[in-house]
Amino acid sequence: MRRTNLKWIFGLAAVLIVALFYASQRWYGKELAEGFAQANGRVEAVEIDIATLKGGRVLNVHVREGDFINSGQTLAQMDTAVLNAQRREAEALRQRAVIGIETAESLVRQREAEKEAASALVAQRQAEAGAAQARLSRSQRLAAQNALSQQVLDDDRASHEGARAALAAARAQVAATEAALSNARALIVDARAAVEAAEATIERIQADIDDSLLLSPRDGRVQYRVAQPGEVLSPGGTVLNMIDLNDVYMTFFLPTEQAGRIAMGSEVRIVLDAAPQYVLPARVSFVADVAQFTPRTVETAEERQKLMFRVRANIDPILLEQYLHLVKTGLPGMAYIRLDPQAEWPADLRVRLPE
Repeated sequence: MRRTNLKWIFGLAAVLIVALFYASQRWYGKELAEGFAQANGRVEAVEIDIATLKGGRVLNVHVREGDFINSGQTLAQMDTAVLNAQRREAEALRQRAVIGIETAESLVRQREAEKEAASALVAQRQAEAGAAQARLSRSQRLAAQNALSQQVLDDDRASHEGARAALAAARAQVAATEAALSNARALIVDARAAVEAAEATIERIQADIDDSLLLSPRDGRVQYRVAQPGEVLSPGGTVLNMIDLNDVYMTFFLPTEQAGRIAMGSEVRIVLDAAPQYVLPARVSFVADVAQFTPRTVETAEERQKLMFRVRANIDPILLEQYLHLVKTGLPGMAYIRLDPQAEWPADLRVRLPE
């Protein structure tokens, strides 16, 4: 009986050892040929906060967490009651300014007519002054010859002075009408400026109204729903958080020796813990220029080898588009990197995709 128990215990221990071995192999990866490297990583995607430009009340949220969304799709709606009222006010001001232009233009036409009349009066007064000057000259010659009475001479002189005064008054009237005309034209400029200002205000308010519709900037999936209808948010308040499923990558870390051999665009194979039967192709898109984990001292070559550099491998966007509904972020897995472009991928790391 005791021997049976011992056999059972030894058998169980052997099974546990084998299980731990395979678990450790899965955790730390597999033995690779020369020219390859491996590292643990996690699938990530670019995150985007869908936020309000202006503060206000959330009127409605049209999507839920986990929903797939398309670029340009309406995700949420902010309350625009105040903005709509402001737009109507600006439109009324614009209409008033348009009427102001019409009134100013009518006033300009009136002032131009007054100027023409004043100019005609000046011409008339000039003719009258010329005639009075001619009569005065004749009267002065005749009076010198005692052929004209002093009274007639005095009357002609008075007529001449009166004609000159009337001409000066007519000219002053022309100057007054020119000033009035300039003022009327300035009113047109002011009214047109008021129209432009009102139109600019309408455009600004309309832009705020358009921004109250929160649209998806690209294709992706809703990750978090932060705000609910009825909540009041400050400017820049987040309503939703989404991930861009066209920009999915795995981030991992490699030591100095291996990171130094990676070229941009190097081939990578990704194997997820949740789906080890598939091998996903990727390419290196980023290698950090600063070590992420630095020992206290790096005085020796051995210590320098402990420096770890962050590497990112992006999955092909065309491939992501084909398997959009299978893409999940946050999944851990292994990344296998080909350091030597001439090295052949092992059979178990050749690309295998879901059917």
